[in-house]
Amino acid sequence: MTSLQRVLTAICVLMLIAGCGARVVLADSSHARIVRLSSVEGDVRFARDVKGDPLAADANAGWEAAVLNLPIRQGYVLATDQGRAVVEFENGAMAFLAENTVLEFYDLSSEDGGFTTRLILRQGSAEFYVNPARSDYFSVTGGDFSVQAESRATFRMNNFDDGSNVDVLHGRVTTLSKGKSTPLQKNQALSMKAGEPESVTVDQAPGSDDFDQWASGKIQSFTTATASGSQYANSYDYSSGFGDLYTYGAWFPVAGYGNCWRPYGVGFGWSPFDFGSWYYDSALGWSFLGGQPWGWLPYHYGGWLFRPGVGWVWSPTGSFGAGGVGRWRPVTGVWMRSAGGAVGIVPAHPLDVKGKAPLNLSAGLFAVTPRGVTDTLTAEASDRWKVQKNPGRDVMQNQLAEATAPAHVVRTMASTGTGAAASPRITTGDGSSIVYDRTERRFVNAEKQQPAVQGIPGIRVSPEESRSGSATSQVPAVSDRVTSREGQVVPSARTVAPPRATVPPPSVPRSVTTERAFNEFGGGGGSSRGGASSAGASSSRAGSSASVSESGARASSGSASGAGGGGRPH
Repeated sequence: MTSLQRVLTAICVLMLIAGCGARVVLADSSHARIVRLSSVEGDVRFARDVKGDPLAADANAGWEAAVLNLPIRQGYVLATDQGRAVVEFENGAMAFLAENTVLEFYDLSSEDGGFTTRLILRQGSAEFYVNPARSDYFSVTGGDFSVQAESRATFRMNNFDDGSNVDVLHGRVTTLSKGKSTPLQKNQALSMKAGEPESVTVDQAPGSDDFDQWASGKIQSFTTATASGSQYANSYDYSSGFGDLYTYGAWFPVAGYGNCWRPYGVGFGWSPFDFGSWYYDSALGWSFLGGQPWGWLPYHYGGWLFRPGVGWVWSPTGSFGAGGVGRWRPVTGVWMRSAGGAVGIVPAHPLDVKGKAPLNLSAGLFAVTPRGVTDTLTAEASDRWKVQKNPGRDVMQNQLAEATAPAHVVRTMASTGTGAAASPRITTGDGSSIVYDRTERRFVNAEKQQPAVQGIPGIRVSPEESRSGSATSQVPAVSDRVTSREGQVVPSARTVAPPRATVPPPSVPRSVTTERAFNEFGGGGGSSRGGASSAGASSSRAGSSASVSESGARASSGSASGAGGGGRPH
């Protein structure tokens, strides 16, 4: 019997290993993710499904002006000219793009509760704040090497024409090149000349510049506000957007639905779709782009309630109630069409059933036209309104402006010194008509060129006494920048020196995919993100990040419980 038991045990173990191996193979066919463009300053553009190097692609590859709260999926490319951008990921990771930077979202996927993020920095400078869970994977490839972050870290990558480098601001990372790995820790920098993998040098990282300080301020604001706001909704694995809700609105309890949220400064007659725009993606359908800083979570998760005497409030119920994040939706609304052909939208109720009449139909049915969402309609029985999956293209219009493709900007590592004297960030390139106003912590136009500041490629900083109140210091609308280009002569791509080919992003390590497969079989404990049992133990991911050293934030994460509505009364 003992021998038979051993044989049976061995067979079970082999079957389990085979099953795990199969899941590892299937990890490449994972579920798509949607992340958020959370900050747009100046000229920022994007394109979808660009084949190959976006800087070598056809200039008519469908570039558009990027706007706040744009949903970003796998295959998107984000580019800045004289502007900066911030991308927030579900788990609290952030990407900060400097001027003249092109970032490709090569792989945004999830498998068994783990988030896989593989990015390609095609040109320019970007900083990354990473706070991965045990089964997450995060890497950035730029130039001739890749950077992996397996624990909380902040690092900056610069991809120039003659080489690339990475500076570790906090935490630890690992660089990968030609099968060789090099560990780096805080205040270390690795540089490599283009096409020369043996030219790797590791030195002390240079001091921070204005771009680092700008990113650090964003991290501090994000971690502090998110830690404070996450106490009102039980979501241990989703951070993006909660800080904005805390900053721009108030939470209060609603019987049967827990804590609900309403923005500041809106009247009783306010409707959820009053301010925003529509965007069409063949993979997503029609998405509503909330024009307010808080316009991400309420338009893609949860649902809306109409409360007498209060008006419309947003409820996270249905998305975050079990401790895990729900499925992203293009819009928290239900499309309706009348027998006469009119199209309307009803704010989605948390308890709506797909294909059934929306529960909020009697509270608000809003007309949809090519201009957007307009007046309230009366849903009379004679109109015979029916639920529609999506509105027709003849009714809606993509409201994002067309943009030109980004140009290749020639930049080189201008210093080959060592230690603190080394500064690969000093570059040569085109001039800029944008300046950084220290008092406003944002970029403004300048009539006069200022001397370039060391450490910021192509950026000029305004004097301390400068203010943004003058007419010449205001940043024009994106649509204006797209057409006029502010009088600048933009060089055509590849006219000076074509950038080198970028090495392919690394594969997800087997240890990560094996762990996800093991979690599926019940052996992984609480790293899977869908379980309610881990919500109480994990609290909010932002709560742990609030004490991160780079932010300097010391806000208490509070309670992760969804009960109670104190703290910020409406």
